Amino acid sequence: MIDYVNRLGGDAPRTGVAPEGAAVAVWSLDTALESVGGHLVAGAAALLDPGERERAGRLLRPADRQRYLASHVALRVLLGGYLGLAPERVSLVREKCPCCGGPHGRPAVDGGGVHFSLSHSGDVAYLAFSGVPVGVDVEETPGVDAVADVLPLLHPAEVAELSALPEPARRPALARVWCRKEACLKAEGTGLARGLAEPYVGSTPVPAPVPGWTVRDLPAPTGYAAALAVRA
Repeated sequence: MIDYVNRLGGDAPRTGVAPEGAAVAVWSLDTALESVGGHLVAGAAALLDPGERERAGRLLRPADRQRYLASHVALRVLLGGYLGLAPERVSLVREKCPCCGGPHGRPAVDGGGVHFSLSHSGDVAYLAFSGVPVGVDVEETPGVDAVADVLPLLHPAEVAELSALPEPARRPALARVWCRKEACLKAEGTGLARGLAEPYVGSTPVPAPVPGWTVRDLPAPTGYAAALAVRA
């Protein structure tokens, strides 16, 4: 499905053709970069649509705004490369929510052409592209308080698995679980609307099988976990 993660830097990327079928291309990004894919993050407003600019404007912390702008410049640069469009010409829409039918489902390219998913945490962003629905997630290793908050919300088997681990091992294991679940929920377009108990993804180094999806962990920097889900 995927053998490596491409690294996006300040220069324009060579994307090649858009992935077809269940093929996947995954890119990672340091969101602290001043230039992403040949475009200055400071000039991101010229590339983004009104909705993206409005969401960026609501972020009060400069670091949060930088991460959002860098990752969305990356998204548009990569989509433009796959679709043969300038980044600012890529039109993004929301699919219908599978839970309620509202216009807040998976983000998508208007008119199709390639499925995508974006996630960022800390100073790292991951972007995945495929010919079928795809979800990607990256997370920093959580602190002790976050483990205590999230643990009761998981599948009972995952709660048992994680509770049996010593505290130092529990935190990275929870990061694996969270990334796998988020990747599946993003790919489905449901987000957290149905809670975190399902699907069961397991906490061991190899993800548990998830009906309808191929789930695998991705290489990630120290202190992070990342995972990918692709429609089987």
